[in-house]
Amino acid sequence: MALQIREYGKNDDRKRKYLLPIRIVKTTGTVHGAEKLLDGAPTQAYLGSFDGCTLNGKGASVLVDFGSEFHGSLRITTNMIDGGVNFASVRVRFGESVSEALSELGAKNAGCDHACRDQVIRMSALSTHETNESGYRFACISLEDDNKVDLLTVQGIMIYRDLEFKGTFESSDMLINEIWETAAHTVHMCMQDYLWDGIKRDRLVWMGDMHTEILSILSVFGQNDIINNSLDFLKSHTPPTTWMNGMPTYSLWWILVNFDLYMRSGDRRYLMEQKEYLKVLAERLIGLVGENGEELMPQKFLDWPTSEEPVASHEGIQGLMKLAMDASAFMLYEMGEEELSEKCKEKAILMKNHIPAPSENKAAGAILSLSGIADAVEMNKTRFAGNGAKGYSSLMGGYILNARAEAGDTLGALKDMREFWGGMLEMGATTFWEDFSIDWMENAGRIDQEVPEGMADIHGDYGAYCYKGFRHSLCHGWASGPIPFATEYILGVTPVEPGYKTVRIKGNLGDLEYARGTVPTPKGLISVFHRKGSDGKIATRVEAPEGIEVILE
Repeated sequence: MALQIREYGKNDDRKRKYLLPIRIVKTTGTVHGAEKLLDGAPTQAYLGSFDGCTLNGKGASVLVDFGSEFHGSLRITTNMIDGGVNFASVRVRFGESVSEALSELGAKNAGCDHACRDQVIRMSALSTHETNESGYRFACISLEDDNKVDLLTVQGIMIYRDLEFKGTFESSDMLINEIWETAAHTVHMCMQDYLWDGIKRDRLVWMGDMHTEILSILSVFGQNDIINNSLDFLKSHTPPTTWMNGMPTYSLWWILVNFDLYMRSGDRRYLMEQKEYLKVLAERLIGLVGENGEELMPQKFLDWPTSEEPVASHEGIQGLMKLAMDASAFMLYEMGEEELSEKCKEKAILMKNHIPAPSENKAAGAILSLSGIADAVEMNKTRFAGNGAKGYSSLMGGYILNARAEAGDTLGALKDMREFWGGMLEMGATTFWEDFSIDWMENAGRIDQEVPEGMADIHGDYGAYCYKGFRHSLCHGWASGPIPFATEYILGVTPVEPGYKTVRIKGNLGDLEYARGTVPTPKGLISVFHRKGSDGKIATRVEAPEGIEVILE
């Protein structure tokens, strides 16, 4: 009889990489040979003498560190199990931090939202057991009953897309380089079935959070199907008469994502597939610009930190709507919808007449500045300069960097980048976090150690809104803002025509001595090298594929 199967969905094109722990963080109870887990024992159970790690008795545990956060599962191979039966109940707790891996459910908001990170598995002797997927760096394996269990191997299984890192960045500052590389790893881990916010919590497709992620992906990997698939997934669940993810501003971000995707990919076929949707959406948005140019969005949400500041929310959304009107006008013209394009253009011009009451919020000021409504130099002087990375957030931080550089203050942006993203690295980060404040660092322990007595737990004690305590994700793709900043403002590579047919290059080194990198385009890699001379002037060398016109400034 022939095998009868019923296929559903597409084949998984992700790969699996098997990892060994690099460090035993701690053991509790009776544990022998924990260090053997670092040696790479056979992954096949066998009969005979055993020389590995043994957990003996209820509560015996070992906490391992895989060295870097990743997305995937955990694979445990057991040899013999003693205690009258050939099975044992083993608890596995994942952690993005040491303290999370040691936490009890409910403590400091520890939970299993989106992916179970705390589970008891019944393990049998001479067998291999694999957990569900989550995002983690640390794993605590403990006995829940009075048995003795031989752990032959404990392997992390990294599940990822095997992609070439086409885009590169290197400068004279090792910290800036490490920030870029960590941001690239962060967004890479979030590229799973679809483009997710986070790999532990918020394994969802959020339109408002994808803009930075997509710009980072295009800068590092070039055009990738995960972008189109994620956009199509959201569009299929969102008629243009409703709002992306139920939030009006997220439909504005959909417009900006499609604009930036078209400018960098030059994919006219995909652009034209958005035509009917954009026409309906643009008509709706035109009606939400008042006669004085004021945005009239029915819900005021820019990001969480500004959600309780009505003045800042209006300020940021005014800028966001202006950017969306500009982008809509451009795309509709490309689509042959000249009349509707002109209406969007007129609204964008009108919106410059309404300058909202000022707040002190940096994120709102950045969007207003990048839209052209606020004067970039004045905004940088009055709102961004003076108190470093205070007031940054992971989501909006990249836009603040861009706004500072747009004002000609690349030096100030680099200093903030070192303080904010470098601050996470200082606290042990290997991926960038859903949110962060440099104030959290005061008297706080690193995430890769048990929190010392009298110090704050930077993971469990902080956070706000939907990301309090251990619910806080420490790998969120929206925190990758340093990548598009480095591409567009340090290397200074900006598409002038769709698909980089014409590209403008203007190096901005700040206090860097040099910067070099590559930028993926549909025609191949643009290679850029900037070096600052003793007179402060920048010498630039560019190699571009045939068919790309370079405007060097």
